Amino acid sequence: MSAVPTAAVRPFERRLPPVVVVAMLGLTLAITGGVLVIAQIGKEPSLAVPTASMVVAIVLELSAIVMLVRIHPFAWARFLLVLRWTLLAYVIQSAVIEWSFIINDVPGRPLAVLTAGLVVFATIVPLMIAFTVARYQSVPES
Repeated sequence: MSAVPTAAVRPFERRLPPVVVVAMLGLTLAITGGVLVIAQIGKEPSLAVPTASMVVAIVLELSAIVMLVRIHPFAWARFLLVLRWTLLAYVIQSAVIEWSFIINDVPGRPLAVLTAGLVVFATIVPLMIAFTVARYQSVPES
């Protein structure tokens, strides 16, 4: 008698929530808010629209995370492996960009909005990359 192996969930046959779509919308809003701030550097910037963009981007990122953690079964080991390395790369990249804002004397309020955008950038891109890799891994059916 042989044990019947657990059937693997085929990655291309699964319907998953739109994690990347929601995350991409958040990234788009964060980048747009940052561009709006940078376009006004040198004069008194209006931060209402960029701030609203950042808030919505953060809400969308949190929504993507909530959708992600509710997926079962999922290749969490692969997801975390990819997330760790991409997060390291994007945090370093964002830190260099932040440093350039600081040494170029970007004022406080615009700098705060740009920093929020960099935090979104540094966390949401690794999330999208790791999700895209992990979603195509076969996982045992639970």
